[in-house]
Amino acid sequence: MITGMTDTQVVIVGAGQAGLAVAYYLRRFELTPGEDFVILDRGPGTGGAWQHRWDALRLGSAHHVNDLPGMSELGLSFDTADRTLPAKDIVAGYYRRYEDHFGLQVQRPVTVSRVFDRGADLVVAHDQGETRTRIVVNATGTWGAPFIPWYPGMGDFAGRHLHTSSYTSAEELAGQSVVVVGGGTSAIGFLLELEGVAGELTWATRRPVDFRDESELTIEGGVAAVAAQDAAARAGQALPSIVSGTGVPRTRRIAAGIDRGLLVERGMFARIERDGVVWDDGSTTRADAIIWATGFRPELRHLAPLKLREKAGGLTVASGAAWQDSRIFLAGYGPQASTIGANRAGRVIARQIMAQI
Repeated sequence: MITGMTDTQVVIVGAGQAGLAVAYYLRRFELTPGEDFVILDRGPGTGGAWQHRWDALRLGSAHHVNDLPGMSELGLSFDTADRTLPAKDIVAGYYRRYEDHFGLQVQRPVTVSRVFDRGADLVVAHDQGETRTRIVVNATGTWGAPFIPWYPGMGDFAGRHLHTSSYTSAEELAGQSVVVVGGGTSAIGFLLELEGVAGELTWATRRPVDFRDESELTIEGGVAAVAAQDAAARAGQALPSIVSGTGVPRTRRIAAGIDRGLLVERGMFARIERDGVVWDDGSTTRADAIIWATGFRPELRHLAPLKLREKAGGLTVASGAAWQDSRIFLAGYGPQASTIGANRAGRVIARQIMAQI
């Protein structure tokens, strides 16, 4: 474990898909893990954000999980993984074997608090000390920055506010009246899991859900989502949601839920009261819990000292590099979001790093 002040050429913050992909290619370019580059990860174990997901989530019930570059060397692929096991366990197990196989020496748990300038160098401050470096690859993803939109009366609600990041199981809501908010695969997954467990279920969405007839995310849908993310990142704007570009594939399980009247959204409520929600027409729905499946924002707070954020709300990023500071790379940001693949971005970022060091 690192302690005190250490020096390296590259610091990768985050050991999810994006961070590990960059590390793989840096190693291919003959940089030595633990010396030439260091990976800091705050998670207690392997798997990135997947280690924190709820037990009932299975591979194939959300967006496709892409194999890490070089994973075939281990004889592993998420395409052939056991889909009867919790996704969190499969991903954590595969990532553990991947880190060991390539000797990536991920340092965990290490929580990064801020990144700042010290002369010509960057300093990554964390709970084990400080690491001085020439380049920082931010691969923190979004799990640590859950987004819950504000609605009138939120503070008056006597029930529970849950976000995707804090949901653990359907059983904790057994017999309760639950309102699920959100139009993506997580919201749909919660509704399917809670059916027959919760006492009453209501689905609220800001816009009609875009169900697609294909049974899985198509290449065309992925390209559209990537293009929208790339345009926003290049313009320094806040990133659009992935589902707004991909829609929701109408799998057999989802189609059956629609047919039996479970997956029918009501629109969005106007406000929240102590015992439930109030709709635009004045009608009310009782609620013991509201699940906010409303997504996440990029986790960038620790980069604030570098003043990279634009007035439009985002960071200007092209080919993984921050426009404001060429020493900062953002892996898994915008068009490189891990849910729609883009391990190839690891190679692009690694090549740019090698041109600088």
